[in-house]
Amino acid sequence: MKMDTAERGDIASLVAARRSLRASLDKSLALSAALARAGPRLDEIQQRLPSLEASVRPIRAHRDALAAVGGHIDRAVSPAAAVLKLFDAIHGLERPLLYDPDADLPGYLSVLKRLEEALRFLSDNCGLAVQWLDDIVDYLDDHSVADPRFLSTLKTSLAALKTSSSPLDGGLLDAALDKLEAEFRRLLSDHSTPLPMPSSAAGDIANGGGAVIAPAPLPVPVIHKLLAILERMIANNRLDRCVAAYVDVRSSNVRASLRALDLDYLEVTPVEFDDVQSIESNIDRWGSHLEFAVKHLFEAEYQLCTEVFERAGPPDVWAACFAEIAAQAGILAFLRFGKTVAEAKKDPIKLLKLLDIFNSLNKLRLDFNRLFGGKACVEIQNLTRDLIKRVIDGACEIFWELVVQVELQRQTPPPSDGAVPRLVGFITDYCNKLLGEDYCPVLTQVLIIHRSWKQEKFQERLLTDAILNIIKALEANFETWSKGYEDTTLSYLFMMNTHWHFYKHLKGTKLGELLGDAWLREHEQYKEYYAAIFLRESWGKLPSLLSREGLILFSGGRATARDLVKRRLKAFNETFDELYQKQSNWVISDKDLREKTCHLVVQAIVPVYRSYMQNYGPLVEQDASASKYAKYTAQTLEKMLTSLFHHKPGKSASFRVRHSNGKVNSVMASQFRSASTVM
Repeated sequence: MKMDTAERGDIASLVAARRSLRASLDKSLALSAALARAGPRLDEIQQRLPSLEASVRPIRAHRDALAAVGGHIDRAVSPAAAVLKLFDAIHGLERPLLYDPDADLPGYLSVLKRLEEALRFLSDNCGLAVQWLDDIVDYLDDHSVADPRFLSTLKTSLAALKTSSSPLDGGLLDAALDKLEAEFRRLLSDHSTPLPMPSSAAGDIANGGGAVIAPAPLPVPVIHKLLAILERMIANNRLDRCVAAYVDVRSSNVRASLRALDLDYLEVTPVEFDDVQSIESNIDRWGSHLEFAVKHLFEAEYQLCTEVFERAGPPDVWAACFAEIAAQAGILAFLRFGKTVAEAKKDPIKLLKLLDIFNSLNKLRLDFNRLFGGKACVEIQNLTRDLIKRVIDGACEIFWELVVQVELQRQTPPPSDGAVPRLVGFITDYCNKLLGEDYCPVLTQVLIIHRSWKQEKFQERLLTDAILNIIKALEANFETWSKGYEDTTLSYLFMMNTHWHFYKHLKGTKLGELLGDAWLREHEQYKEYYAAIFLRESWGKLPSLLSREGLILFSGGRATARDLVKRRLKAFNETFDELYQKQSNWVISDKDLREKTCHLVVQAIVPVYRSYMQNYGPLVEQDASASKYAKYTAQTLEKMLTSLFHHKPGKSASFRVRHSNGKVNSVMASQFRSASTVM
């Protein structure tokens, strides 16, 4: 069947429409694929749009604002650029400042000074640069010519710069100063050496002799280096660190020098010794050691402190430095030892030691005032004043109580052997020392000071009158003691001993001069008087027992004569034995007096006995009991009599010394014991 033309036209249109629709569908598919591929790019563009907007915003700003902002930015950035340039310069100083300064101290100090100058510039300008930047940020914010988020970040950074406490140099200056401080200590340590004292030096110093040993001063170049270091440390407020290092090194050096003197005794406490006598030798050493320490060690430290720190600031800097060295090195230990002695139990020996301490301090008075007179040495001053007061008060108290102590001895029994009590020898020797050149001026000065404290005037004869009263009290003791013997003959021997001791041992002494020749002669006469009574009342009775009455010409017959001789020899022997046995325990202290007394006894008895035996001995020698009557030969008697009155070791009584308050105390120790005084 044939289609007509109209039908053929409709079919063609449908085909064309189909083709058009397919083409459109293909294009849609292609566009969809293209859009899918363009999606990520669009997202990226979306993300970039804010920054593009911020970049484009100034273009949208007013033309006048855009023209003005350039100048503001240039003015703000220029100081910041200079600061950044200086930071770069500081970074360049880091390497030389991290090396030790000992190799080239001047070069190190020069670099450090440049760092200080750079940091001062930074300190002065960094804040200004930050302020300029802060101002331009505010300007940009006010005129909306920058992204707010960008400006917020800038403001946060600038605020952090303003409040930052970190050092501008990152701690480089502190590190360099630490190295300088270490170099300061090293220079001191390397050139501070203890005194090279030989082994005998300590003994020489203690005895007040020997060559003067002075510490070696620091070399001048070393002092110059120390001063150069101090200049930089002071500029950076580190003087206190240098002072601490100096005190540590130099006080250790002085302590090392003092250790060679064996000063362990300075640490003694009152509970570690019974009385002053137990540490008497240490007290003697103390004065010499203190003088050596003050005049040589501390004097040298004083001078060195002045050289090193005098230009470091006000005078109290070096004065405080020296005061700390003296305190740490041991001056306080010396003063505390003196206080320990002053607080010990009272006894006469302590008086002499207190006077020694006062004399040592008085000789060093000018040195103490010069070295320790400043405000920084207030602790040393207080301890010294306290020690002097304790010494003066203690010395005066003991001195004025001496006469009371002597009077209290009357309550004690006399020596059982009739010897001179050791108290007598002690007191006379003691008073001679107080009147001697070593102690009299010192004691006088102590008494003057003590009376001035009480607003009392010192009398010239105050000291001598007090000593005379002591001797008078001792004389009064003689009479009391002599009455304490049951055997009156022994009391005569005792009085002979003591009076002779006074005469012989005071003649030609200071005390003897004070008492006078008439006083001495009086004691000599007393000695002669008691010696005569002693001989008469004891050995002088023996010769009368050898009477010749009834024996002349044997008037009664030979047997009668023999009986008379026997009775008389028996009586003689019994009396002799009794006297000899009793007086063998008696003592005549002085050798010359003992020999003279024995000689007088021998002369009184032996010639009479010899003559008697020559004449009448034959009457009994033939008797069976001859040895009973002719008991001794003349030579035997002489030997026995010359052996009398010698000191017997170990036989002694003890004087106990009482304070005026009645409490017993061994204040005079062994010197107050009444054992025989052996000459």
